[in-house]
Amino acid sequence: MTKRLNFAPRKLRADAQRNRKRILEVAKEAFTRFGAAASLDDIAKQAEVGPGTLYRHFPTRDALIEAVYRSEVEKMAAAERKFAETMSPVEALRTWMLLFVGHIAAKQIIAPALNSVAGGPSKLFEGSRDLVQGAIDAQVKRAIKSGDIRNDLVPCDLLRALIGEAHVASGTGWQQSARSLVDILIAGSRPVE
Repeated sequence: MTKRLNFAPRKLRADAQRNRKRILEVAKEAFTRFGAAASLDDIAKQAEVGPGTLYRHFPTRDALIEAVYRSEVEKMAAAERKFAETMSPVEALRTWMLLFVGHIAAKQIIAPALNSVAGGPSKLFEGSRDLVQGAIDAQVKRAIKSGDIRNDLVPCDLLRALIGEAHVASGTGWQQSARSLVDILIAGSRPVE
């Protein structure tokens, strides 16, 4: 009888999870401020871990950059579920869309670091697209079911409008404009009486 090996990743200990989380938070700030060239040793020092701990979690710079981006997208997906549990459907949709505006801003800031990832960021963006699409679809579906939003609304249209705002008005005031656009989109999505 041969023994099967289990290669499933082990669950991290609590202290290792805290270290990983701290590294990701510090790395996001560092990549935002200094781009892809941010010092990994400085990231480890600010996260209060040794370089060995950083490299054990993230063996390459690309692995750390990818993990920072994925972590931000996962936070946005988790927020959708939290908002659904604690807010009315239309308020959850509005709040999540405002969070998405912040995600676009962070993505624009960290874009140079993402572009340094071997093969470019397109593969990384594709993987996150499903999480973002699932979150907006769930929010809109609940808002339609509650009667707060018209039933012919296409969830992706809301995202396209916000992304378009970020690309067209990419100056310093675009985020405030995008936040205002969220309210306009919600108002325009109400059922016609």
